[in-house]
Amino acid sequence: MLGNDAAGLSVSGRDGRPLLLVLRALQLGDLLVAVPALHALRRAFPDHLLVYAAPAWLRDAVCLVGGYDLLPVPGLSEPLAVERGTVDIAVNLHGRGPESQLRIEAVGARQVISHASNNSDGPGWVEDIHERRRWTRLLQWHGIAADPDDVRLKPPPVRTQWPDATAVHAGAAFASRLWPESRFAEVAERLAQSGHRVVVTGSAAERARALAVAAQAGLPTEAVLAGRLSLGEFIALMADARLVVSGDTGAAHLAAAYRRPSVVLFGPARLERWGPPPGPHIVLTKAGLRRGDAFAGDPDPALLGVRAQEVLDAVRALGLL
Repeated sequence: MLGNDAAGLSVSGRDGRPLLLVLRALQLGDLLVAVPALHALRRAFPDHLLVYAAPAWLRDAVCLVGGYDLLPVPGLSEPLAVERGTVDIAVNLHGRGPESQLRIEAVGARQVISHASNNSDGPGWVEDIHERRRWTRLLQWHGIAADPDDVRLKPPPVRTQWPDATAVHAGAAFASRLWPESRFAEVAERLAQSGHRVVVTGSAAERARALAVAAQAGLPTEAVLAGRLSLGEFIALMADARLVVSGDTGAAHLAAAYRRPSVVLFGPARLERWGPPPGPHIVLTKAGLRRGDAFAGDPDPALLGVRAQEVLDAVRALGLL
């Protein structure tokens, strides 16, 4: 059976439906680049109960993909809470390594959709490919039509309290992706002066950084939303934003999912692998300076090479300054 946090679902399927289980026990941005593949699976298997295995905190985002229940998992450290032999189709959208493959194989599904491994047929892994294309290519190899630009999410169920705000997202998961506070502040101050309703976002752990950005920009403390929003509230804010300025984070992927104008700052990651789909989005980086170490303790030179004026010029190019 599925665990207690999986809404009491039976793995044999609700109303007799067979179960399709997708493993992607990663973060918000990883979920959002997998949305095209998730949409394709929903279209290909309309009679299945669809379950997405990922960290519990992603529940509000998973609901907006449409058609999926969440099976909470902390990562790959523990077996999936699924009775062996009760899954009809198991899909590995997590990776190609032995850890994820072993978790998939352990459920004993009738059919496995994954990259090639010792025990599964599938396409070979291609390192230099966009992440959205990676997972749609996997499905295409297995005979499932999929569009890598099909990134749209359902409208959030609640409206934001900050409609038409400009979100300056000052945080990032790793130090290598942290653009300097002073540059975020320069951008925020100029946007506020030009009439934008600027809010500074981030996680609870990033609130001190967001407060520092706001103080340098001359913004009131009330404009700092970092640490004050649930994931659902954060998504609602991004879905209705006038503009999003952020690093290569979940905020940028949400802007793409809702086609909100965005300026995205890239450091160690390559935009060819993680950049937004076509839309009102401008990516800034200095690729020739890239060190490429995502786990470095300081910002990547490709990120530091981007100046505040370049961000403001990009906002102007979007017609918002």
